[in-house]
Amino acid sequence: MADITRRLGWRHLRGAPTAHIRHHRGGKLLHDGPGLSFWFRALTAALSEVPVDDRELAMTFHARTSDFQDVAVQATVTYRISDPAVAAARLDFSVDPDTGAWRGTPLEQLGTLLTETAQQHALDVLARTPLSAALVDGVTAVRERIASGLAGEPRLPATGIEVVAVRVVALRPEPEVERALRTPAREQIQQEADRATYERRAVAVERERTIAENELASQIELARREEQLVEQRGTNARREAEEHASADAVRAEAEAARTVRLADAEATRSVRLARAEAEGAREVGEARAQAQAAWLRVHAEVDVATLHALTGTRLAENLPRIDSVTVSPDVLTGLLARLGAREQE
Repeated sequence: MADITRRLGWRHLRGAPTAHIRHHRGGKLLHDGPGLSFWFRALTAALSEVPVDDRELAMTFHARTSDFQDVAVQATVTYRISDPAVAAARLDFSVDPDTGAWRGTPLEQLGTLLTETAQQHALDVLARTPLSAALVDGVTAVRERIASGLAGEPRLPATGIEVVAVRVVALRPEPEVERALRTPAREQIQQEADRATYERRAVAVERERTIAENELASQIELARREEQLVEQRGTNARREAEEHASADAVRAEAEAARTVRLADAEATRSVRLARAEAEGAREVGEARAQAQAAWLRVHAEVDVATLHALTGTRLAENLPRIDSVTVSPDVLTGLLARLGAREQE
C-alpha cells in the first residue's frame, strides 16, 4: 500500500520499489514506474498501484480419479505481474488518494483466476488416472499438467500475468481410503519386524548357548586345574613332611651325639674333680696333722705359766670388742663394799 501524506490541500505519495505506480490527470499519464515519489491533488488525480514482486498463491481443491476415488490436491503457484499497464487496464488496481488503499480486490481476482485454471487442468489429468497411479506418479503429472496449462492459458498474458513456478505439495486420498492403503504396507512392515525380532531372538539364544557352553568348558577346565593343584599340593606337602622328618632325624642324631659327648666330658671332669678334691683333702689332712703334732710338741716343751699366759692371750683375742662400760650406783656400791671388806681382813 502506498504511503500518502497531506500538506495544505496537496497529497504526497511515496511508493515502494516493488509497487508500480500510475498517475493520471485529465486522462493523461503523468507518472508511471516503480518506487515513485511525487505531489498531487486528490480531486484531479487517478492513482493505481500494481505490485510487481513475486507472489505465492496456495490452493487446495478436491478431484476424483478414474476409479471414482476422491483425492485432495495441495499446490502452490508463484506468479508476478509482468505488464503493470495491461494489468491496471484489465483489473481494478486503483487506490484511494487519501489512504493509499485499493478500492477493489484485484489480488483476489487474480487468485481466483489462477486457482480455477490450475484446478481445471488438475481435474483433467486425475480423471484419467487410477488412484494407485495417482498416488505414485500423480504429483509429477499434476505439476507438469498445471504448469503447461497455465503457460498455454491466453487470458493470463492478456491480463499481464506471468507464472514463475508451480509446486504440488501433496496428493492425498480420503482418510478411510488412506488407512486401507496403509494396511498391507503396515502388515508387511509388521511381518518384517516380527521376522527381525525372531531372528534377533534366535541369535540371542544361540549366543546364550555358546556363552553357556564356554562357561561350562571353563568350569570343567577350572575343576581339572584345581584337581591338579590339589595333587601338586599333596605331593609338595608329602615331600615337605619327608624333608622335615629327615631333618628332624639328623637333628636328633646330632643332638644325641652331642649329649653323649657332653655326658662323657662331664663324667670325665667329675672324676678328675673328685680325684683332685680327694687329693687336696688328703694333703690338707696331712698338713693339719703335722701342724697339730708340731703344736703339741711345742706346748709339751713350754712350762705351765707360759701356757696359762698364752691361754689368757688367746681368750682375750676371742673376746668381743667393748667400746664403753656403764657402771650403775648399785654395782659401784657393791664393789666398794667388797674392797672394804678385804682391806679389813
